Amino acid sequence: MNEILEPGMIVRHPGAPEWGTGQVQSRIGDRITVNFTHAGKQVVDGRRVNLELVTDTSH
Repeated sequence: MNEILEPGMIVRHPGAPEWGTGQVQSRIGDRITVNFTHAGKQVVDGRRVNLELVTDTSH
């Protein structure tokens, strides 16, 4: 799933729901940089974590 992520997409980290939603900043190989609402900028290892795409941001 991570291979479809592009800058600007909104995601959630399944192992850290307290981080809130995040906007993908960049994806270089398996390294995905995301700016999360409650955790700030985080670099996620796409080999270990499948970020969840958020399609409904109205909640």
